[in-house]
Amino acid sequence: MGSNQSWVTEFTLVGFQLSAQMEMFLFCIFSLFYIFSLLANGAILGLICLDLRLHTPMYFFLSHLAIIDISYASNNVPKMLANLVSQNRTITFVPCILQTFLYLAFAATECLILVVMSYDRFVTICHPLHYTVIMSWRVCMVLAATSWSCGFILALVHAILLLRLAFCGPQKVNHLFCEILSVLKLACVDTWINQVIILASCMFVLIGPLCLMLVSYTRILWAILKIQSREGHVKAFSTCSSHLCVVGLFFGIAMVVYMVPDSSQWEEQEKALSLFHSLFNPMLNPLIYSLRNAQVKGALCRALQRRSMQGYMQCC
Repeated sequence: MGSNQSWVTEFTLVGFQLSAQMEMFLFCIFSLFYIFSLLANGAILGLICLDLRLHTPMYFFLSHLAIIDISYASNNVPKMLANLVSQNRTITFVPCILQTFLYLAFAATECLILVVMSYDRFVTICHPLHYTVIMSWRVCMVLAATSWSCGFILALVHAILLLRLAFCGPQKVNHLFCEILSVLKLACVDTWINQVIILASCMFVLIGPLCLMLVSYTRILWAILKIQSREGHVKAFSTCSSHLCVVGLFFGIAMVVYMVPDSSQWEEQEKALSLFHSLFNPMLNPLIYSLRNAQVKGALCRALQRRSMQGYMQCC
């Protein structure tokens, strides 16, 4: 790191200031949510891999979303759970920067994957006759690889800019994990470059993608309104409603956290929103896609039927 030595070798994650009984209660509740999130996303991923009817571009991107959600939650939640039942809430410098890097990488990648999924819905409804040509497997692989690459490159830039800073105290990160804005407040040098890059990143992975999705869904809505039959309306809306729910939750919270002016009164609300982003959003995504998607529910029913049939054959 050159002459800018990081004098602080570890940080303390403040988290929520609650009683021991409340923290134990939250530990139990959040542990259940985290386990359910892993199981639900794992089930979605397993269904997509095992059911040939789900081997389509839409579910290919949904499998990437499930992988991101599992990784996203696993990066932050285990340490947060450990802090709820431990008095030692320290995290050393390198793991803290690594946690920040992975958090930003998975968050940016999810933004871009959601944009790609909206493009897939746009092609499905607005250009159905050319869908297989436009959304070929080669195109899908390129779009997925580009999303992952851009997300991790962007996070690497933030991590490198963090490493060049000097942290000379205080050691307390007023957050549940090493969130980049909270870590920057502990630097004892000017962080204007970091702030500018964060703003530029928000434009690239939040504002830009959101505008693209608004254009896509405007075109989709116009195409749906042209459909004459009621069944056509219902089918078209059903293919988009799940994705719209996920986009609304993810982008809405992210924009509030990173684009609302910072203040001391806002810090506690920001922790709650970040908790929702890291824990509840990965848990809700598979629920939204499974409960509002007939194909996923059908794949689950077929998997359970095969399982019961195998059990019956073994008993016989």
